[in-house]
Amino acid sequence: QLQLVESGGGLVQPGGSLRLSCAASGFTLASYHITWFRQAPGKEREGVACISSSGDRTSYRDSVKGRFTISRDNAKNTAYLEMNSLKPEDTAGYYCAAAARSYCSPYVDRYDYSGQGTQVTVSS
Repeated sequence: QLQLVESGGGLVQPGGSLRLSCAASGFTLASYHITWFRQAPGKEREGVACISSSGDRTSYRDSVKGRFTISRDNAKNTAYLEMNSLKPEDTAGYYCAAAARSYCSPYVDRYDYSGQGTQVTVSS
C-alpha cells in the first residue's frame, strides 16, 4: 500500500518540543520533495516547511523560522519536523505531503501522496 504515515504529535506545554515523523511505505521517499502542512480548526491550511528530495534545500514559513527544523533520512524512507519553543498558535493537525515535481507548492493537486496527519496541541 502506497502511503505516508505521520506520528509524534501530542499535547505539550508552551515552550516545549515535539518531533514529528513522516514515514513512507510502498514507494521511495527519496524521489520526492516533502512539505509539512498544518491546519487548525476554522483556519486555512498552511505550509510550514519544505525539503527537497536530496535534502539540500529547505524552506520555512516566517512564523516558524528558528524554531522548526525539517529534515529527512532517505535510507529510512522518513522525513521529520523538529518543533521547538512551541506556542499555542502552533496548535493544529500536521500532515506531510510528497511531490515528485513541485518543490514547496501550496497547491494540493501538485502532491502525489499525503498522510492523514497527527495532532499537535500546545497548551498549559
